[in-house]
Amino acid sequence: MEPIPRKSELPFHSEMAPRTQAPTNRTLLRSVPADEMHDLLCVGFGPASLAIAIALHDAMDPALSRAASGSFKPKVCFLERQKQFAWHSGMLVPGSRMQISFIKDLATLRDPRSSFTFLNYLHNKNRLIHFTNLGTFLPARMEFEDYMRWCAQPFENVVSYGEEVVDVVPGSKTDGVVDYFVVRSRNAETGEISSRRARKVVVALGGKAKMPPGFPQDARIMHSSKYCTGLPNVLKNESAPYNIAVVGSGQSAAEIFHDLQRRYPNSRTTLILRDTALRPSDDSPFVNEIFNPERVEKFYQLPQEERHARIAKEKATNYSVVRLELIEEIYNTMYLQRVQNPDESTWQHRILPERKVARIEHHNPAHRMRIHVKSVNDDASDGKEVLEVDALMVATGYQRDAHEQLLEQVCGLRPVGQTAWAPGRDYRVELDGGKVSAGAGIWLQGCNEKTHGLSDSLLSILAVRGGEIVDSVFGDELAGKTVQDTRLRAML
Repeated sequence: MEPIPRKSELPFHSEMAPRTQAPTNRTLLRSVPADEMHDLLCVGFGPASLAIAIALHDAMDPALSRAASGSFKPKVCFLERQKQFAWHSGMLVPGSRMQISFIKDLATLRDPRSSFTFLNYLHNKNRLIHFTNLGTFLPARMEFEDYMRWCAQPFENVVSYGEEVVDVVPGSKTDGVVDYFVVRSRNAETGEISSRRARKVVVALGGKAKMPPGFPQDARIMHSSKYCTGLPNVLKNESAPYNIAVVGSGQSAAEIFHDLQRRYPNSRTTLILRDTALRPSDDSPFVNEIFNPERVEKFYQLPQEERHARIAKEKATNYSVVRLELIEEIYNTMYLQRVQNPDESTWQHRILPERKVARIEHHNPAHRMRIHVKSVNDDASDGKEVLEVDALMVATGYQRDAHEQLLEQVCGLRPVGQTAWAPGRDYRVELDGGKVSAGAGIWLQGCNEKTHGLSDSLLSILAVRGGEIVDSVFGDELAGKTVQDTRLRAML
């Protein structure tokens, strides 16, 4: 449940995933019984919440923070739907690399002294000098996922895995105002509903797979997020002459299209994209500065109309674009086919630009699906080309609105007349002070692109943002101020 890096998303073979060891230090966060009042509860334990856990740990570490007195030990809990920590396990494509520097890990940009940096991970794994010899800032995606699992392991005492949060509801009132929230979750194995109370709640659900409207429910039609984990269960014979189609024009679609040719060497593959061509992402130095943490403040201060215009202008850095080296590899494959045969319609691997799926006829599992493809500029035709496929991979991105349903029962706590959640610069949503205590609050993570910019759902700012969240949630307590001091300040 966590955000994804620059439009990137377990390998096919589990032996590719290295075993992890815990960092040398143990977390300073303490677990408490579920029936106790929590100071903080985070919904989801993906990279965003993990960065918060690390930042809180570091803020409590006297070796790193002058404000750490050792007396403040908040009661915290993280609820995660998955059975263990995993980051985009369905898109750990063999050979794929990160699209951001390892320096943008979960700690370095906030405090390079932290023991949770990628460099310390390499040192702990006895691979630091070997990684240096690679001469790159871009680790394998598989390695970076292992780094995050290594970071997550010390926090297992405060994480409840296999718990899917179903809703957040207002708690009982003190002096006429809501003083805490009740977070209800369903156990993935037993179905049992549990309730936990928390004064402060961070919602970090990550993206939800987005499927085009009209696509039928079929096990052979799956989102790109299930590529490595789901497709091998559908297409079990790697040497079989399958027909496989991919829909999409971004990094995930290109990676899948390219990897299918290696994974199923006898298959026929087709890439269907609305654009005229695969386009390269712009990650040049000056442009890449839009993902600098300090840019969030500048973006947040812009008028709403200018924010919309800025996102539209800068989308080529992240949406429906592909890294240039992958484009070149794919083009080389297509060119070699052209050398052997000029008739594109007979090629084993094809790209159909300016096309869209008009409709899909899905039969019983013994038959191939029929995909009707037509030009994006032709609304009259039902589909001039028909593909018969064994599987269809859909790489059409993610929706980031799952918090809406989760927080439906606390909508009444928003200020009068407010019809949408309004996150502040510190990601704390605005609530009616006459209905909610100053000591209670809700924070949103990974769904604030409209207010905080393109980097909101990416890894680039997680380290710094984790520190900002900790400061917003626990700043006074970490500074040694009492809850009474906080309430008094809120009244002035």
